[in-house]
Amino acid sequence: MCSLASVPTRSPSSAWATPTNVPWPSRPSPRCRPTPAGITFTTWPGPPPTSAPWPNFSNPKEPAVSRPRGFADLAGHTVGVWGVGVEGSATRKVLDQIGATVIAVDDAVQEDSSVLQTTNGGLEALQNCDIVIKSPGIPRRRDDVLALEASGVPVTSATGIWLAGTDRNLVIGVTGTKGKSTTTSLITFMLRACGVEARSAGNIGLPPFLSIDAADSWTVLEVSSFQAVDITDAPGIVVLTTLGEDHVDWHGSLEQYRHDKLQLTRAEGHHLTVVPDDPELLLHREEIGGELVTVVETDPELSTALGLVGAHNARNVALALRATACALHRTIGDVRTATLRLAATFEPLPGRLTLIHRTYRSGLTTDFVDDGLATNPLPVVAAVRSFPGRHVALIVGGYDRGVDYRLLAQGLADCEAVLTVIAMGEAGARISDEINRRSPRITTMSASDMATAVTSAAEVLNETGGVVLFSPGAPSFDHYQDWRERSADFTKYATQL
Repeated sequence: MCSLASVPTRSPSSAWATPTNVPWPSRPSPRCRPTPAGITFTTWPGPPPTSAPWPNFSNPKEPAVSRPRGFADLAGHTVGVWGVGVEGSATRKVLDQIGATVIAVDDAVQEDSSVLQTTNGGLEALQNCDIVIKSPGIPRRRDDVLALEASGVPVTSATGIWLAGTDRNLVIGVTGTKGKSTTTSLITFMLRACGVEARSAGNIGLPPFLSIDAADSWTVLEVSSFQAVDITDAPGIVVLTTLGEDHVDWHGSLEQYRHDKLQLTRAEGHHLTVVPDDPELLLHREEIGGELVTVVETDPELSTALGLVGAHNARNVALALRATACALHRTIGDVRTATLRLAATFEPLPGRLTLIHRTYRSGLTTDFVDDGLATNPLPVVAAVRSFPGRHVALIVGGYDRGVDYRLLAQGLADCEAVLTVIAMGEAGARISDEINRRSPRITTMSASDMATAVTSAAEVLNETGGVVLFSPGAPSFDHYQDWRERSADFTKYATQL
């Protein structure tokens, strides 16, 4: 069992500022996803400037002395909402309900004429706001964000405001390079299996502030690195699943990505971090805040009962078990028994080693598996290793954001499986080149689109059967709106065979 200390609260008079001990990134590389015209990043010669202080919400014209402890504190004030995607739209809805004056701005031109474009009057409008709530996709270190804060307007996030105003003893945060969504859904399932009300929120689906739950209801909050960097009030318990390489273009460097990701464990109110026994992750032990609980054992039996595939999912199950036990002050055995009783009702999330089609020809079985959420190299090798003894036709590639693919190529070269790699897009070409340098045993092919990739993969397995595995290892936004659209395209062509 784990003991939980009470989550301390910050004095309402405390000034808020972005931590100043953050190493500052250099300008993003040319491979980075392009930002809208007129928007740049700054390379600072020294420490980054601190954020502007919060306005005094009892009188916005007075010097800043406090910050909002929830959305209700913003009633009657002019609030900028920067970015009108899923979270931004939800934020506008909540602010309208509490009586705030909302100024909506987005980098892209919107059909809604009330939304100003950042480079066409939007930034100037934000400078007249009492506070600006920034969507996670807008980098904190962009020049216009820093300029806005320098002008005296504080910039924060909707998730951060919600955390400041909620009982963080009833929030479990989940972050990491991969495994966040599966672990989030597992913890929610285990809490419910133990008889308590719980919901998943954050990066996994709906923003946490959209629904009002019972006073004793738990929230399992998936937090991306984009969100973590803006959080100053943390959940009491945080689960850190993995710490690899991702979003280097957004954060500016691998070191900055890891530092920003770990901000969730350093923010005020956090006191317990659950981590796997991962040597690479534990190299960053000194940067991880809170009491460290290391999970050494895994639970493949329970993982199988829950319908999950692979050693990495057995690890996710073990992390979820420990976090749930700590949260509820119960033994792992008690939580495991309750979970096993209802395991058959657990629904694995889509896009995570999901079997979407199976064919039988000439006595041979070919499975088509969607692992479309594997948008960085880390989970791809784990996915291939989930099918020992089978011929795997692996479809990889997508948008090239400058990630180092050497470890992925070496990991695939070390796999015992018979492996054929079908590469798409700029990232696919780089992955293929790295593989060819390391393993003549692996056959590589190229495909111009998803239809060609799926057909080629199926043809490779005509005489052996096996697994057509879509685990791209790269983002989708070279040809698709998001990972769901790309996975749907894979499913479309797979089910036609």
